[in-house]
Amino acid sequence: MIDPKSPMPMYYQIERYIEDLINQKQLTIGDQIPSEREFTDQFHVSRMTVRQAIMNLVHSGILIRIKGKGTFVAAQEKIEKKLLGFNGFSEDMISRGLKPGSRLLHFSRIRPSAKMIKQLKLQAEEEAYELKRVRLADEEPMAIETSYIPVRILPHLTEQQVSPSLYDYIERETGMTINHAEQSIEAAIVTSEEAKILDVAKGSPILLINRCAYLSNGQPIEQTKSLFRADRYKFKIDLPRR
Repeated sequence: MIDPKSPMPMYYQIERYIEDLINQKQLTIGDQIPSEREFTDQFHVSRMTVRQAIMNLVHSGILIRIKGKGTFVAAQEKIEKKLLGFNGFSEDMISRGLKPGSRLLHFSRIRPSAKMIKQLKLQAEEEAYELKRVRLADEEPMAIETSYIPVRILPHLTEQQVSPSLYDYIERETGMTINHAEQSIEAAIVTSEEAKILDVAKGSPILLINRCAYLSNGQPIEQTKSLFRADRYKFKIDLPRR
């Protein structure tokens, strides 16, 4: 329990108290924890103290905050993604028994940069769609994706058609499969704006993934920059010895 006379800071004691509730199965994955006001009344501390304890647990991946709903016990294991093989975010989440989702932040037609023209094999005058989404797993923000898609290949793409699975729509419309991609992974730090979107602390580590996906005829169909939460995602690769 909480001891006001203890040399340990009160916020730290509240953190340990919440963790004990989880470890003792009094709170399980998906359960909503008491509100800040309830903890404030229970322990006779300031709301700022309670908020610090809760946010520390959110940043540790033990709790998750869902806007408009509250704070919940998170799944404790990171989502593991194998580097060999390629599928879309929605397909990947469904295969893990998670509910995929997305929130559209931006959708427009743009004149791509010279670099993007080269990556997507466009003519100089061609346009591309710019699509920015927050990708969700069981309503928890997992990544921010910014994608560029040739307008010529999907001339009738709308905001409604990019959710839930863009890849399913592309394959239906083109009659071709997305059969491979080139991908790079780097470490990065979130900006203030990205931190708010992903519900993590400013300066948190992220996994920066740049990927170019190709149709079966060799045409690049999507250039994507993804920012994955490092506290909820990890990559794994099996390396056979020669």
